[in-house]
Amino acid sequence: MEAHAVNPWVAVAYLIAGVCFILALRGLSSPATSRSGNRYGMIGMTIAVLTTLLTHVPVLGPPDPDLLVEIWVFDKVTIVEILAAIAIGAIIGLTTARRIAMTAMPQLVAAFHSLVGLAAVLVGLAAWLNPGAFGILDDAGQIFLPSRIEMSLGIAIGAITFSGSVIAFLKLNGNMSGAPILLPARHVINFGVLAAIIGLIGAYVLSDAGGPGEGLLIVWITLAAFAVGFLLIIPIGGADMPVVVSMLNSYSGWAAAAMGFTLHNTAMIITGALVGSSGAILSYIMCKAMNRSFISVIAGGFGADAGGAGEGGAKEQRPWKRGSAEDAAFLMKEAENVIIIPGYGMAVAQAQHALREMTDLLKEHGVNVKFAIHPVAGRMPGHMNVLLAEASVPYDEVFELEDINSEFAQADVAFIIGANDVVNPAAKTDKSSPIYGMPVFDVDKAKTIFFIKRSMGGQGYAGVDNDVFYMDQTMMLLSDAKKMVEEINKSLTD
Repeated sequence: MEAHAVNPWVAVAYLIAGVCFILALRGLSSPATSRSGNRYGMIGMTIAVLTTLLTHVPVLGPPDPDLLVEIWVFDKVTIVEILAAIAIGAIIGLTTARRIAMTAMPQLVAAFHSLVGLAAVLVGLAAWLNPGAFGILDDAGQIFLPSRIEMSLGIAIGAITFSGSVIAFLKLNGNMSGAPILLPARHVINFGVLAAIIGLIGAYVLSDAGGPGEGLLIVWITLAAFAVGFLLIIPIGGADMPVVVSMLNSYSGWAAAAMGFTLHNTAMIITGALVGSSGAILSYIMCKAMNRSFISVIAGGFGADAGGAGEGGAKEQRPWKRGSAEDAAFLMKEAENVIIIPGYGMAVAQAQHALREMTDLLKEHGVNVKFAIHPVAGRMPGHMNVLLAEASVPYDEVFELEDINSEFAQADVAFIIGANDVVNPAAKTDKSSPIYGMPVFDVDKAKTIFFIKRSMGGQGYAGVDNDVFYMDQTMMLLSDAKKMVEEINKSLTD
């Protein structure tokens, strides 16, 4: 079927939406401008959705081919049915967003990525089953060659995104161990399945439309892509989860872009390309921050070759000192410079608001307080920034690793709340450690270290013991993070 010319105002509307998405990405690059970035993103998406509805969906009954561009609308779809579907999705999204705890935000992001991937798979399969409704048939009744490529790639990338995101969700939510699950000959299996997917896509693209093997090829592409998504993520350990979330975000963008070509939807192409490229760049930045190559992360991640520090066997009993809330309050009140390093334990305990109160109390005593944020602290990119912003911690008090690491030598107190791997000196000294090579905070240079964790038994998400626990200047504050900080605040006000 031959598509009608698109109204030029549609192109203008999609262009405006694309500009809004670019401004959204720019705004989200900094906590100080993240709110405006979110607003731009919402405005852009509203424009894109409304434009698509107004140009592709009939108000009543079947579409009028003289007025509308028939691309993805089936003969009996109406605006009422489309709005009903949007309303259902909106209710689910709003309810989930309002009820979700900040600690569960990483797994929520992974779940959303899985839905994007699944949507790409379903759209691709719908286009294959009813290509006429998508406007991708030539005069001979066969699917256009470019459309075959776009459709099969969209299905494959979407399926990888879906199954990989499901595994990421299970790991982040605690339903599956955060430790790497290493299959025998996993690299050979992964590359073999990926090569098979490429071969199957090539066979489908070159096959005869409607041939007996065409349907089987699509099914095998889908199943193989689901399998490789599962196989790629299960060997990745918890310490690499922020990179995984970013990587899956990139995959979801490319899947959406591929489906945008199939649907002839400029907004989807622009949005998918922006999400895909920004996610890839973020993954690269995070890998660089961990001193890891992107390939090494997706091929196995931290712990892939672990036979060392984090694994089995009885551990040596080493002396350590236990501190109290009163000790911490007294020493921090007398300090000049305090650097706070938050981690996932703070998120689990929801201690960010109590921590903000503690910093206010310390400032009243003339203490200079700063926050040190590691790129991979938490379970998703920017996790700690989000939590501190929720507690209204001033942006000018929050510093990245490279901006503050040199200041630990002058710090009177390093206050570690729920972090572990990002302050572990084994990353610098122990070549057998699964986190070796990752840049970490030099907390060992501080005069005094307070380390909040629930017990001495836990070893962080990477499963690695931490020499900081046993240093002479370290006092372990064994308690729930929120409860301990609240006790410190009480001592500061006494």
